[in-house]
Amino acid sequence: MVTSDGSTEMSFGVMGGYYQAMGHAHLVSKVLVYGMDLQEAIDLPRLIPVGGNDTRVEAEHTVPPAVATELERRGFRLVPSPDPIGGAQVIRIDWENGTLTGASESRKDGIALGF
Repeated sequence: MVTSDGSTEMSFGVMGGYYQAMGHAHLVSKVLVYGMDLQEAIDLPRLIPVGGNDTRVEAEHTVPPAVATELERRGFRLVPSPDPIGGAQVIRIDWENGTLTGASESRKDGIALGF
C-alpha cells in the first residue's frame, strides 16, 4: 500500500519472482513521480537484469527499438524474455471525489476490483 497524509492512496501488487521488488518500485515511480495513469504504467514494456556480473538484460518484445539500441550502446546485452515479465493490479483512491480507479495486467488474467 501507498499512504499519503495518513490515508491509503493506493493498494497494489506486482508479482513475478525476482522482478517483484523492481516491479513495485517501477509502478510506484511511474504513477507518483512521472504522473502516469495506472493502466499506462502497468502496460509499459519491462526489462529485468539477469543478475550477477552479467550485462544481460531480459527484455519484453514490446521494448521500442530506439530504447533497445540505446541500452546496447550503453553496454547492456538485451536478450528476449521467454515469457511476459511480471504482472500487476492496482487501485487508487481519490478521497476528495470519493472514487476508485483500477488497472489490471494485460499480460495475465486478472482484475482490479474495489468497493
